[in-house]
Amino acid sequence: MNMKTIESVDFQGKKVLVRCDFNVPLNKDRQITDDTRIRECLPTINKLLKDGAAVILMSHLGRPAGTGFEEEFSLAPVADYLKKTLSCPVHFHQDAFTEETVKAAQELRPGEVLLLENLRFIKGETKGDETFASYLAKLGDAYVNDAFGAAHRAHSSTAVIAKFFPNDKYFGYLMANEITNLEKLLHGAEHPFTAVIGGAKVSSKIDVLKNLADKVDSLIIGGGMAYTFIKAMGGSIGDSLVEDDKLATACEIVEDFKRKNVKLYLPSDTLCADKFDNDANRKVMPTHAISSGWMGMDIGPDTIKEFSEVINASKSVLWNGPLGVFEMENFSEGTLQIGRCIGQVTERGGYTAVGGGDSVAAANKLGLAKSLSYVSTGGGAMLEYLEGKTLPGVAAIAE
Repeated sequence: MNMKTIESVDFQGKKVLVRCDFNVPLNKDRQITDDTRIRECLPTINKLLKDGAAVILMSHLGRPAGTGFEEEFSLAPVADYLKKTLSCPVHFHQDAFTEETVKAAQELRPGEVLLLENLRFIKGETKGDETFASYLAKLGDAYVNDAFGAAHRAHSSTAVIAKFFPNDKYFGYLMANEITNLEKLLHGAEHPFTAVIGGAKVSSKIDVLKNLADKVDSLIIGGGMAYTFIKAMGGSIGDSLVEDDKLATACEIVEDFKRKNVKLYLPSDTLCADKFDNDANRKVMPTHAISSGWMGMDIGPDTIKEFSEVINASKSVLWNGPLGVFEMENFSEGTLQIGRCIGQVTERGGYTAVGGGDSVAAANKLGLAKSLSYVSTGGGAMLEYLEGKTLPGVAAIAE
C-alpha cells in the first residue's frame, strides 16, 4: 500500500483540508462525554499548524436528515473543545456551505483553524455527490484524511474529494497509525494469536469470523452472540438473546474453524438474570442449560478462568466486543476481568488491540485502554478492514 503520509511534507503557506472524525458522544446537555476521537486527531492538526498551514477541519456528527442545520447535531461543542485545547485562533463557521463558507476559508491565515459545520447537513455528503466534493475541494490546496472512523464510507468528504487533489492528498497520523496496526494484526501478528469476539449479534461479525479463521490460533466468543452458537450446538439458552435465522451460519463457522484447526472457546457457564435489569435476581448456570425465564447477561467464573488461561498463553490478542452487559455494574465483571487479562499480555511484551464502539467504550469505562497496545477509533471501519474489505477512504489516498 502507498502510505503517503503528512510526515515528510512541509505545508507552509498552504490551506489544508483535513477530514477528521469528530463524531463524539454527547450527553443531554450537549457536552462531550468521550473526547478520544478528537484527541487522536490533534497530532495531525498540530503538525500542520507548526508547518505554518491554515487548517480547515471537516467532520460529521450523528445522523441528521441532510436538509440543513439541526442544532442537535451541530459541531458547536467540538468547536468549544478545540478553542480550549489548541493554542491558536479557532474559527467556527455555521453557515450551510455557501459562498460565505468560501469567504471564511479564503480569509483564514497561516497558523489558524477553521472548523466547518456538520457535513451531513448537506444530503449530497452521504451520497458521495461529486458537486459537493468539488465545492469542498475549492476551499483548500491540499487534502488530508484523518477520519478512520468514516473510512469505510464512500462519502464526498472521505473518498470522492481526493480525486481533486491528485498530487496533494495524504494520510494523517491517526489514519496511518490505524492502517499500520491493522496490517500488523492481519499479516504480522506473533503466534499464538487469539481473537476475543463479543457483542450482541453474530450477524454483524460473520465476515470477520470467516476472515480470522485463516489468521488466529484460538477464537473466544462471548457476549450475546455466544447464545446463538450454544443453541446451534443443541444447548438450552432460556430467554437469552438469540438470532434464530443465524443458527445454520453459526454451525458453518464452527465447522470452518474445526477444519482449520483453530480452537474455539464458548462460555461454559453464564451469569444469568430473571430480567434485563441491573437489580434483577442473579444465578450462575451452565451455558448449555439455562432455565426458562432466565437470560444470559455475563460470562461466569469458570469461563473467566478458562478464557484467561487461553489469553495468558497468547502473544497477540484482538478484542472486539464486550463479554456481557458491561453497562450494568452487576454484569460487568466478565468484560473487566478479560480486559485486565488482555492488558497483562501487553505488560509481558505481547501485542494487544481493541476496536469496535462497544469494546472501546468498555475499555475506557473500565480504565483498561491505557494497558492495550492499540485502541482503534473506528468501529465499522475496523470491522470491515478485518473482514478483508477495501475501505474507500483508504483507497482514495493510496491509489
